[in-house]
Amino acid sequence: MSTPAAPVGKPINPLLARYLRSLTAHPLRTKALTTATLCFLQEVLGSFLAGIPPKKTAPDASASSKVLAQAHVDAKAAKMALYGFLVSAPLGHVLIGLLQRAFRGRVGLGARVGQILASNLLVAPVQTAAFLASMAVINGAKSLEEVVQTVKTGFFSVIRITWVVSPLSLTIAQGFIPVELWVPFFNAVQFVLGTFFNMHMKKLRAATLRREKERIKKESEESETRSHRPPSRPLDQYMGCSSTIYEHR
Repeated sequence: MSTPAAPVGKPINPLLARYLRSLTAHPLRTKALTTATLCFLQEVLGSFLAGIPPKKTAPDASASSKVLAQAHVDAKAAKMALYGFLVSAPLGHVLIGLLQRAFRGRVGLGARVGQILASNLLVAPVQTAAFLASMAVINGAKSLEEVVQTVKTGFFSVIRITWVVSPLSLTIAQGFIPVELWVPFFNAVQFVLGTFFNMHMKKLRAATLRREKERIKKESEESETRSHRPPSRPLDQYMGCSSTIYEHR
């Protein structure tokens, strides 16, 4: 669905004006390229802000490979860009387009509340399921059962966050953001939140791996200590005399 290029009250940045013209002329392509770029940057910035060490490269790796590794540009970042281009943007374009068409021309508090409810109860669940399924594939799910399990496990955790953020951002957009700026506004909101949650999840994953390594190291040290300890004599060897005396009595 094309976005109307209604004039805004103040002069806007030339780059933003050019983006809005592109959004009007080629809505799906512009949204796909924008979402792909933002998903790519979310993955890269999430790794950087979480303090994840860069992946090691081979000694004979090219200079460009080393630079990309230092910048956290890896296969997962590329896959996230593909997710944004092929899944997130087209799905959002269709669903939000249907939502806007359903409430076009309707004003007042009832229409605003209805739009928020429809967004949370109809649009958000579909987008959440698609997101979780895509993340399962990106993270290495090998079967449909693994994808379904990922969706079941994470669905309500993600949808709860969406149900808090979506009404708030939509209320702000309805009250303060011109309609022609809704797409950049929601892109900005999703980018900030996506980067934050990406960073948070990476920190949790790193902490889990750290604890697992410490546990394995501790178990290894305890095993090594036990292997150097002299074997103990069975308990009945120390109790033999007393038991014999007891039997003769």
